[in-house]
Amino acid sequence: MNSKCVIRGSINIDEFFYVKDIVHPGETISSHRLSKRAGGKGANQAVAVARAGASVALVGSVGEDGCWVVESLKDSQVDVSDIQIVPASIIGRAVIQLTDDGENSIILFKGANYAQHPKKSLPSGATYVLLQNEIPLEDTLAYINAAAEATVIVFNPSPVPSDTEVKEFPWDKITWLIVNEREASDICQALFSGAPDINVPGSGEAVCANISAYPILLRLSSQFPKTNIVCTLGAAGVLALVPSLQDSTASSEPIFLPAAKLQDGVVDTTGAGDCFTGYLVAGLMEIHDVRSKVLQRKDIISILKRCVQAAGMCVEKRGALESIPHAKDVDTHAIS
Repeated sequence: MNSKCVIRGSINIDEFFYVKDIVHPGETISSHRLSKRAGGKGANQAVAVARAGASVALVGSVGEDGCWVVESLKDSQVDVSDIQIVPASIIGRAVIQLTDDGENSIILFKGANYAQHPKKSLPSGATYVLLQNEIPLEDTLAYINAAAEATVIVFNPSPVPSDTEVKEFPWDKITWLIVNEREASDICQALFSGAPDINVPGSGEAVCANISAYPILLRLSSQFPKTNIVCTLGAAGVLALVPSLQDSTASSEPIFLPAAKLQDGVVDTTGAGDCFTGYLVAGLMEIHDVRSKVLQRKDIISILKRCVQAAGMCVEKRGALESIPHAKDVDTHAIS
C-alpha cells in the first residue's frame, strides 16, 4: 500500500471503573473492578488503521508516565517517531464508567495532549490526515491548512467543539466527516441554531424514514455539499451521504447498513467508534491505491460493511485499544 495516514491526535491512559449503572448527580456508588489501559482517540484510531492493514503515523504527546503506551503503539505497527515525551507532565487520562451491559460515560483530562508540539507540518508522503478533537483546536487547524490539495482530510469531531468553534470551523476543507448521532445533532444545532428544518427527498426516504439522523445529515450536507458524511448509529448501524461518488445518480442517494450481528453480545462500547473510523480510513486508502481515489457506490458499501463488522467485534471485548480486531479476523467474519 502506497498511501500513508498521519494522525494528529490524543494519547491517554483509560481508567475503567466497572459499575452496575452510571452514577447520577449527587450520588456516590462503588465500582466492582478497576483497570487501566492505553487509549485516547488518536491512539485508538491509529491502532485501528494499522490493524486494518494500512500504514499510519501518530503525532502526539505523552508525559513521562506514558512511555509504556508509546511502546504499545509501536508494537501495534504504528509509526511513533513523532510522539514527544513532555518532561514534568503527565499523560492524558480518560475516567470511564462502564456498566454491566456495556454502556459508558467518559470524563477526559487533557494532560500532555495539550502540550505544544513542534510538528506543525505534514510528513512527506502523507496522503490521508485523520483528526479528532482531543488536542488543541489550533493544532487541528494547522494540519488542515498544511494539507495539500490532493490530501484527503478525515475529521471525527469528538468531543464536539464549542458552538463558536463549530461556526468558525473550515468544514469546506473536510473530505470525510465521521460523526455519531449526538455529534451530528450538536453540530447542526450550533450551525443553524436549532433542529434541522428540511424535507426528505429522493428514493432514500423509504430506506431512512425511521432514522432520526437522516434529516440532520441532509441539512449538514446542504451546508457542506462536497463533504462526505458518515454517521454511526450504534446498534442500528451506519448511514452515509457520499457526494464524491463517481456514479452520478448514486451520489445523491443515502447508504444505510445495519449493525453487525454479534456472537457474544455487547461487553464494552468504548472503542467502537474509533475502530469504525480507523477501518474506514484504511478502506479508503486501499481504494486510493488501486484507483487513485475514484470511488463508486459499491466501494463504499464494501468498506462500510467491513467497518460495521470490525466495530461489532470490538464491542464484544473489554477495553478500547485492546478490543480493536485484526483485519484477518474481521475478514473471516465478513458480512455478505
